[in-house]
Amino acid sequence: MTLNETDLALVDRWQRGFPLVERPFAKLGEEFGFDEAATLAALQRVSDAGVLSRIGAVVRPLTLGASLLAAMRVPQRRLEEVADIVSSERLVNHSYERTHPINLWFVVAGPRSSDVRATINRIERRTGIVVLDLPLARAYHIDLGFPLRSNSCSRSPRAPASPDYRPHPTDQTLLAAIEDGLPLVERPFRELSKSLGIHETDIIDALQRLLAAGVITRFGCVIRHRPLGYTANAMAVWNIPDATVDLVAGKFARNPRVSLCYRRPRRLPDWPYNLFCIVHAKTRRDAHAVIDDLNLVGETGLNEQATLFSTHCFKQRGASFREVSGDDSDVH
Repeated sequence: MTLNETDLALVDRWQRGFPLVERPFAKLGEEFGFDEAATLAALQRVSDAGVLSRIGAVVRPLTLGASLLAAMRVPQRRLEEVADIVSSERLVNHSYERTHPINLWFVVAGPRSSDVRATINRIERRTGIVVLDLPLARAYHIDLGFPLRSNSCSRSPRAPASPDYRPHPTDQTLLAAIEDGLPLVERPFRELSKSLGIHETDIIDALQRLLAAGVITRFGCVIRHRPLGYTANAMAVWNIPDATVDLVAGKFARNPRVSLCYRRPRRLPDWPYNLFCIVHAKTRRDAHAVIDDLNLVGETGLNEQATLFSTHCFKQRGASFREVSGDDSDVH
């Protein structure tokens, strides 16, 4: 399916700042001359083309639920087999092959740390391969948005999660209900209210509260980068002295081409790196140019570092906040 420039401009404009009102799609298309029906039709086209993953929340790690970046050193002859096992786990939301001897990388996210750990244990048992676990130590920038046009999607600094935030009993239930995205209907929050038993205005109020608290870092269109030609997905990693890693990461996080920037523990001797950045680019040369800029601004050119490009995406979806059922428990 061929998408027109207006369709792409629409989803680009609303990567963040999605209007949390009863009829949000009536507002989305105003500046593009779309009425509500035309806006919904355009979003459906972009979704059908595989560009729009969902309209929903990007949730700050460690505020609700639990998550873990994990990796495995998989013999090439077993890669498809092991990747299928990993991807079959419901709490695995991203799984990639990357250019490194530790070649299979995935994210596990669920409602509780025990659910995440049970998933890791099950993968190790089913594959016979040790999983390298890399829990988040500090997030400097978590956005997942990136500009589709040179003058688009300007990024403002994200406030940290409020220390005063106290989870409401319905927060996790609500985020679980929208983890696959809002329904593309005139009143999506009313549609949610039917299944949740929560009033439409209470859903909107809860999402606004989670945004204000910094639990939701961005609410809007979540885009799949590959169908748009952003095929050079680079995970750049550095070994930065603990005393200076926060300073360096702060400089990295200000680069608009960096989608994610976070610190994770080293796992010696296999993994000496503690600072991670994700860069999406159309070519590996472009990605390396961004990483060169990071090395320049962070004065990290002499630090041990590596760049891992993804060569195959086995699974990509939003994090799961749904309660784990008996079928997902560690009983296999």
